[in-house]
Amino acid sequence: MKKWILASAAVLAGATAFMVSLAAHAQSYPVRGVKIVVPFPPGGTTDILARLLANELTAKWAQPVVVENRAGASGTIFSEQLARMPADGYTLMLTATHHVINPGLYRGALKYNTRTDFTPIAQVAAVPNVLVVNPSFPAKTVQEMIQYAKANPGKVNFGSSGTGGANHLAGELFKSMAGVNMVHVPYKGAAPALNDLLGGQIPVMFDSVPGVLQHIRAGKLRALGVTSLRRTATLPDVPTLDEAGLKGFDATAWFGLYAPGNMPADLKQKLSTDVLQALQSPRVRPQFLEQGAEPGTMTQPQFAAFVDAELDKWSRVIVDANVKID
Repeated sequence: MKKWILASAAVLAGATAFMVSLAAHAQSYPVRGVKIVVPFPPGGTTDILARLLANELTAKWAQPVVVENRAGASGTIFSEQLARMPADGYTLMLTATHHVINPGLYRGALKYNTRTDFTPIAQVAAVPNVLVVNPSFPAKTVQEMIQYAKANPGKVNFGSSGTGGANHLAGELFKSMAGVNMVHVPYKGAAPALNDLLGGQIPVMFDSVPGVLQHIRAGKLRALGVTSLRRTATLPDVPTLDEAGLKGFDATAWFGLYAPGNMPADLKQKLSTDVLQALQSPRVRPQFLEQGAEPGTMTQPQFAAFVDAELDKWSRVIVDANVKID
């Protein structure tokens, strides 16, 4: 009995020391440089946002925060690497909505579990998409477009940056919720799709607000509705698709910061708090808004729950639309 009590006390002491060590680690973090990996090429929105955040965190932590680009396979190559790294906070990943779309697209092919192999830290930014049409398209409202598509099943084409991309799946979600039959036309990137939309080769597209804003303002495209649940300050007169009758429609592009799975609670809380403070700083927030990106405000538990819900939503959309990667 005495030996059992001594053994139990030793285990308890060890566990207590371990928890104290974790807490101390969180309080002193970071004691060296931190790397934020963007799993896409330089120059894109994800890369721009990562560098703005890294500059602010460098000032906040008095430690260098560097951004490294490791592109490949819609972000899945580095995601696999991150899943195997220690959850010490010194290597993080800032990626886009692709992270929660990929499990549905690459069913059974990914070598990691998106739910359990990563620690969601913070939603860094949200960028609403907008449903735009060529001015020659007869519909001037979302409801008119739905009526037109129902009267012309299979005759309305919508373009996207490629099969399985966020703007493609926004279109599939629209088809499902509106009960219409439209034909998806995939392009090799958003730019060629937008060029054909402007030229009238395709009539409809979902794209990011920053990507089409200048064309909307110039009258070269007509905006019917934004895909977020709230109107965007950039296009205050354009209703949401939810307001236009598709209740609950939300296909906002967003960017999230992740660490490897099983990160200690104190450390992920510190990371989340510091990142949220950085996002609201007077240096970062205006620069994000200039990019058409709304800085994130979710707590770490809220973001983790949001990621789970997004995984479920996009998996259903992909299955229902029978989306497959060639």
